[in-house]
Order: sequence, then structure tokens, then C-alpha cells
Amino acid sequence: MQEEQVFQIALTMLPEIGSVHTKALLSTFGSASAIFQAKKKELAQVDGIGERKAKLVKDFNAFTAVEKEINFNKKNNYQIIFQTDDQYPKRLLNCYDAPVVLYFNGHCDLNASKIISIVGTRNNTDYGKQVVEQFIAELPHENMIIISGLAYGIDAIAHKTALKNKIQTIGVLAHGLDRIYPLQHRNLSKEMLADGGLLTEFRKGVLPDKHNFPKRNRIVAGMADATLVIETATKGGSMITADLASTYNRELFALPGRIMDTKSSGCNQLIKENKANLFNGAADFLEWMGWQPKQVTPKKQRILIYEFTKEELLIADLLRDNQARSIDELYLKSGLSSSVFASAILSLELQNAIQSLPGKMYRLID
Repeated sequence: MQEEQVFQIALTMLPEIGSVHTKALLSTFGSASAIFQAKKKELAQVDGIGERKAKLVKDFNAFTAVEKEINFNKKNNYQIIFQTDDQYPKRLLNCYDAPVVLYFNGHCDLNASKIISIVGTRNNTDYGKQVVEQFIAELPHENMIIISGLAYGIDAIAHKTALKNKIQTIGVLAHGLDRIYPLQHRNLSKEMLADGGLLTEFRKGVLPDKHNFPKRNRIVAGMADATLVIETATKGGSMITADLASTYNRELFALPGRIMDTKSSGCNQLIKENKANLFNGAADFLEWMGWQPKQVTPKKQRILIYEFTKEELLIADLLRDNQARSIDELYLKSGLSSSVFASAILSLELQNAIQSLPGKMYRLID
């Protein structure tokens, strides 16, 4: 068992010291072990810590629980990812309250080049479902991840549609990896492990309590380049995620809906207050994000404006592969008499069809 990892997880078990204060401690002392080895006076001088919290650090003695957590993750082949690890989601590091440790079960790059969070109501309409399915189906698959919260409704639709279209998808949990909530999504979560996975900051044994969901939502918002809100009332988890995405300076999109539809009131409000871009389909979204597939412009064929003689066409055909050839090679391969050949070469030069190069070489002009 790595000693540094023990201290890293111990940081998350410190009472009254959350992500923000832990980040300040790490910035001051450089590592988790250095924090626990520091003197109480040194800890107290860190902004936001003070004497009382410094004492909590020095009095920490729950290392048996830390070892159990490490053994649980090791037994199940779950990844324990600390803020300084290469696989830690780099986008989250730009968030002031980024989780200190993440636990991951799955197979994908948490730093893929394109990550979209899709959130919305648990009681979606057919319209919301159709929009999500069409949007994901029209996305490029390469280096793309769809993130959501594994909840009923829009979350589950996003995960299922991503799997159907062979796009990696991650469910961010509001509890430990030792359970699935809701239980009805157990089979869905298993499918996600092969091409995506489950991510959480919560240890084994942590239940999906109400206060954990806003914490979960900050990961959903912070890990993504853009968050898309599909149907929500003016209050609820989706609006919390939207506010967090805005706070983190992420792109935010909302699906507009009927003004009398409660399920669209939150989205309409986000658009009205200029917090979110109006979502108008995949093409518009990809253009806004600069994610359109690069178009390969076919090479234009040269348009011949002169009518060549059969002798001129013969010589031009010998140069079709765009390789420069000597005048002697062209003459021999053409089979023309010297006078006819010389006349044809001169005519092609005057028409800017061929270019004379040093060493009596010629090539066809594109």
C-alpha cells in the first residue's frame, strides 16, 4: 500500500475541511503526506484553517478506515485518482472546489478532447427524448464522452443513446461505488463499464443522501466543455448543474419549450437571462463549439480552355502523373517526328499547359 495514497484519502476524511481548504493546504505544503507531517502552527497559518482545523488534522487517527477503503478499491480494480495524477480530469482542476480524490470504475480517458454533459428532468416528454436521441446520433464519435448522473429520465436516455451510438458515457454518482442508485439502472451501469464508466468522489458506504447530489452536479458541470439542459423546472438538480456550469465558465445550452410547459420553464428562463445559448440542434451546437469535422476539399481539376491537337494531348498524357520528365524522354515515348514534337511542345508552353524547368525538364501545370 502506497503511503502517499493513504494520506491522500485521509485528507477526504478530515472533518470540517472540504475541497477548497484542502486545495489551500496542498498548495502550501505540496503533498498530502507533507500536510499530516506539518506542525500545528504551520497548518494554522494557512488561509481558512486556523487553530481548530489545524488540530483536527493533527488529531486524525482513522487510518484503519483509510486502509479498508484502499483495499476495497484494489479488490474491485477501481481506480483511485488524486488531483495530481495524470488521469485526473484536467477540466475539474480549473474549478475552485474540485474533488480531492475520485473513484472510477470503467475504461475511458477522463481527459477526452470533447466532453458534453446532458442533464434534465426525471419526467421527460417524448419531445425531450427525441431531441436527446437525435442530438447524440449526429455527434462525431472520436474522442467524445457524454456525461450525466445516471438518474431517471433525461440522464438515462443520454447514457443509453450514447451506448447505442458507440459513444463513451460516464455516470457521475452521488454515493460510493459499492451500490447503484436507482437500483433499476444496475444493468445500464454494467453496460457503461465497457465503454465509459462510473465516477464518484464518495467512498464505499456513502449513501445517496439528498445533500450529495449538488456535490455530484459540480463534477457533471466541471468535467465538461459544455452542458446541455433538456427540460427542467425553474428549481431542481438540472438548474443547479446549469448554474455551476456558468460559474465554471463552461458553455451552457438549453432546449427551448412552450411557455405554458412547466418542464420547459427552467430552460426558457436560462435562455431569457442570457445564461444559456438556445439549443438548435447538433449542427448549430458543433459550429458554436468549433467541433465540426474537417472538410477535405477535393483537388480541382484543371480546366483546359484550348483545344489540343492529338500530338499535344499525347505529350500532355505523358505528364499526367505530375512527374517532371526530360525532353529526351518525352520525345522517345511520344514516337513523333522531331519537327512535329518540337511544334507540339512549343504550343503547349504557349498555352501554359506545361512548364519548362531547368535541365530541359517539363511538367504539367495544375
